[in-house]
Amino acid sequence: MTTANCWNDKTEYDFPKLCDDLVRLLRLQATPVGMRRFHRAEELEDIPRLRRIDPSLKLATDQVVGQARWIGYTIGITMENLMGPQCGAVVGLHPPDEEWLSGNQFNGVWYGSLEDSAAHQREMDCASYGEYEALVVSPLASGRIDNPDIVLVYATPGQMITLINGYQYRDYKKCAFSVVGESACADSWGRALKTGELSVSIPCYAERKFGGVKDDELLVAMPPSDLPKIVAGLEQLSRNGLRYPIPNHGISLSPMASIAQSYGSK
Repeated sequence: MTTANCWNDKTEYDFPKLCDDLVRLLRLQATPVGMRRFHRAEELEDIPRLRRIDPSLKLATDQVVGQARWIGYTIGITMENLMGPQCGAVVGLHPPDEEWLSGNQFNGVWYGSLEDSAAHQREMDCASYGEYEALVVSPLASGRIDNPDIVLVYATPGQMITLINGYQYRDYKKCAFSVVGESACADSWGRALKTGELSVSIPCYAERKFGGVKDDELLVAMPPSDLPKIVAGLEQLSRNGLRYPIPNHGISLSPMASIAQSYGSK
């Protein structure tokens, strides 16, 4: 039986098929990843093939996501597994307390003053704190977490705009995104966990250095309920001749013939 995620969504999605469709329609290089929080750490014991991290090995959340994405691991963590409060606060495992908000850690490293560092901390989108003790990250198609809170998809800019085009095909909504700078996971999984909205980010230095994110990749985080809508939109765009990879028409040829194929006599 499918359990409700943090949005009280109990829908039984066919995640293997949705992942296959996304890979087919967008030529993704790695499978989408699911992320779910749990109220009590003891709940992790019920998840099949779960890996736990030695508490003496402090990891970044980026690394946990990277292992699920590239190796196929299902990993459960609590705050004791993370390298520090910056990682924990974004996913709601650590409070945004006075020390965290001060920006001391970033002063003189990423930002030129304590005021700038504190301003950065205030601008980060973080999941609410106090309700959850643990988090699991797993390949979405594995089914080891039956209904994640959010889904993560890594894509090139061309793949990402095509995905957004699919999202907007029905029930159009303008997408607004943020760029907090370093700690850009706040722009993706932090914002999506906080708002339930489709959230695109430019992965930061840490995500690329520790999380295995490639130089040409963006990240989108969203509730799983967005996936069927995106796939349906991508399928219709493909039928309209608008599909990925996007062919290069050339900069010196008139676009009229190509435009006519898509728009006809409109």
